[in-house]
Amino acid sequence: QVQLVESGGGSVQAGGSLRLSCAATGYTYCMGWFRQAPGKEREEVAGIGIDGRTKYAASVEGRFTISKDNAKNTLSLQMTSLKPEDTAMYYCAATKDWACRVFQGAGAYSYWGQGTQVTVSS
Repeated sequence: QVQLVESGGGSVQAGGSLRLSCAATGYTYCMGWFRQAPGKEREEVAGIGIDGRTKYAASVEGRFTISKDNAKNTLSLQMTSLKPEDTAMYYCAATKDWACRVFQGAGAYSYWGQGTQVTVSS
C-alpha cells in the first residue's frame, strides 16, 4: 500500500504562483496530478514517468512543471501564471505498475491523495 499526502494548496490572485507537494510512503513508478472543479469531471493535469518523462494538459503547458524526487518519494507541481480557471481541488496519484506510461488517465493510477484546494481569484 502507498499513502499519498498533498500539501501546498491555497488562495492566490491571478498571475501568482503556488507549489504543490505530494509525499508518498513507498516507492512508486508513474505519478501524476489531477484536478477537479465543482460540477466538472476530474482532469489529468500532468504526469511523470519512471524515466522522468513528463506530459501536460494543453491548458497548463508552459505554466506548470511536474517533478519527482525519487530519493524522497516526493512529487511536486510548480504552478505559475495561475488563472481563475485553475481553481480546483488538486489530487496526487501514483501507481506501482512498473510498466506504466505517462498521462494515461485516472484508471492508470491505484493510489490517490486526499486533495488540496487551489483557489485563484481574478
